[in-house]
Amino acid sequence: MPEVPADESVPQRITVLGAGSWGTSFAKVLADAGRDVTMWARRAELAEEISECGGNERYLPGVRLPESLRATSDATRALDGAQAVVLAMPSQTLRANLSGWLELLPDSGPLVSLAKGVELGTLKRMSEVIVEVTGVDERRVVVVAGPNLAREIATEQPSAAVLACTDHERAVSIQRASFNEYFRPYTNTDVIGCELGGSCKNVIAMACGVAAGLGYGTNTMATLITRGLAEIARLGAKLGADPLTFSGLAGVGDLVATCSSPLSRNRTFGERLGKGESLAQAQEATGGQVAEGVKSCSSIRELANEQGVDMPLTDAMHRLCHDGRSPRQVGAELLGRAKKPEWD
Repeated sequence: MPEVPADESVPQRITVLGAGSWGTSFAKVLADAGRDVTMWARRAELAEEISECGGNERYLPGVRLPESLRATSDATRALDGAQAVVLAMPSQTLRANLSGWLELLPDSGPLVSLAKGVELGTLKRMSEVIVEVTGVDERRVVVVAGPNLAREIATEQPSAAVLACTDHERAVSIQRASFNEYFRPYTNTDVIGCELGGSCKNVIAMACGVAAGLGYGTNTMATLITRGLAEIARLGAKLGADPLTFSGLAGVGDLVATCSSPLSRNRTFGERLGKGESLAQAQEATGGQVAEGVKSCSSIRELANEQGVDMPLTDAMHRLCHDGRSPRQVGAELLGRAKKPEWD
């Protein structure tokens, strides 16, 4: 695929592949910023609901979508004439979906990733998966990070995000394409740090949910968020991220939002586990949707072990979700770890 010059104009015709809560919310952001947006939905009835009724009741009940926003279940039609493509599907299904769309993707323009995770098996970040599957230059991939609770953005509450790309000008083009009166995007060239922050925070949010389910209060939550940030930053330093990224929107910003809000699927999922529900029961209670942190705790744990990085909270969530440990058992194991200085 030929490379697009870095000073390309702001994309006007944008396709969003995926119609879950975050994909729909970001499509609304783009439409409200004046872009010509088409969404692809897997189910024809959902595409019709978005186009004809102006809503997506399963994922964003009560939210009115812009009249200009169109949707289709035909990927060929959705991608026809696209100047930028937004990839809005769960991290563990990104590779399979993207492989099926290879012949339909435009030869130029940004590929924008909304997914937050580390792929099981390969241990690759989402931008790496995109580059590997499509063969595009990494400078075409833009990553969206930050405190992005979908419903709050869809209801037009003031929000900010980070658009990370190794090509700063391309990040600026998506910044200009998505900026509107309630959504303020910033740019960053640290793709590694932004992706790690977005992936790891889901695991820490699940830990905070478990603590809430056990009845613990503010001190515990503050401890988990702070120590969670420390282990995320350790992994980031090992992989070459900019330490400043973790003190910004893609780091502490996303972490605080996801760990604190009842809108966070990872936090609410963890809370159910903390109250004694099994993984299957928690999944059933969330409409069959599994929180990203359930799978990410395993891939991030493996990545950390590969890099020789200590991530005790991530390890604890893996043991809770996949090794049969109880919430109180992993809590006791964490508290019983060897004493050490804070910054070791």
